[in-house]
Amino acid sequence: MRHLWKTWVTKRTPDANDHRHMQAAFRLARRGLGSVWPNPAVGCILVREDWGGRIVGRGWTQSGGRPHAEIEALSRAGEEARGSTAYVTLEPCIHKGETGPCAEALIGAGISRAVIALEDPDPRVSGGGIKAIHDAGVDVVSGVLADAAADLNAGFISRITSGRPIFTFKTATSLDGRIATASGHSHWITGEDARRGAHYLRASHDALFIGSGTALQDQPKLTCRLPGMDQQSPVRVVADSGLKLPINHPLVATAKAVPTWIYTVDGGDPDHRRELEAAGVLIINVDPDSQGRPDLNWVAADMASRGLTRVLVEGGAELATELLRRDLIDRICWFRAPMLIGGDGTPTVQPLGVETLDEAAAFTRTSVCVMGADTIETYERRN
Repeated sequence: MRHLWKTWVTKRTPDANDHRHMQAAFRLARRGLGSVWPNPAVGCILVREDWGGRIVGRGWTQSGGRPHAEIEALSRAGEEARGSTAYVTLEPCIHKGETGPCAEALIGAGISRAVIALEDPDPRVSGGGIKAIHDAGVDVVSGVLADAAADLNAGFISRITSGRPIFTFKTATSLDGRIATASGHSHWITGEDARRGAHYLRASHDALFIGSGTALQDQPKLTCRLPGMDQQSPVRVVADSGLKLPINHPLVATAKAVPTWIYTVDGGDPDHRRELEAAGVLIINVDPDSQGRPDLNWVAADMASRGLTRVLVEGGAELATELLRRDLIDRICWFRAPMLIGGDGTPTVQPLGVETLDEAAAFTRTSVCVMGADTIETYERRN
């Protein structure tokens, strides 16, 4: 029966302005990326068509996942929400959590129409929110810009349906794909504009993921250092099989201010482990792979169980290679500088054992932009 009403609802024809308003709701939703996990980043706009298309309420999911976008928009609109059209980028929830269901809040506010981009894959919702709004006598149109909505919340959808977050591999290289010279010198391959772009990328992800080699060699802080965005630093995650990260490392020294996790296999110095934990580091024991390193499939599943939806992989070549071998890289953000380092430089990834082209990990380029002297390309894994 559910498929019957669902089919009826989705066949409704969108109005001419529906795409425009939904795109505006997407722009609001993106404000939540990186700060709302484990929840999806949702945007909501309330429009009074009887008032010439005036927007009376705007909302997006707030940091920590509460309040939801619909509640934010309704609180801003007040009584003016009655008779409005609600544009929501993801199906309003119907289950009771810390707050009441958003579907009930929209119905209670007296909206006359709901335009919804995408059904929520969460089994607690999964069509129930659309059905509740429709059954209350509200005109419902769903599936408006659904592909864009799915792309926006690909990490949330992956966590729910596949039990892992999406992984985006970020790399900054020369034109010939080198991340450092033969001596290991790498600061800075890209220019200042591109580095600012990289910090913005950090802010839009739930976590940053690096290997212990990169942590020890580069001594990174892995924070977002854009003006006004210092509170949007994601969780820092290190794969460190031998628990080698020293107590004076920048990631450890700031662990009480910015969450820091270490995935390690059983072992390591118990005293050092206690020191790291006392400094605020969360240490997670992981099943080892065949080489005694953290099993990355296990890590991915554990990340999802802890609520992570979007993980940015910042290094190094060994970690990126192992993720590629396990088909865990979903997206690539490639910062490319106009220089050539040569074959003796450090490559972006290590050997993958590819013998024929059909064995290669294939990606589709989705965007290209220029930042200063550098070029930034984004790619998505082909299914």
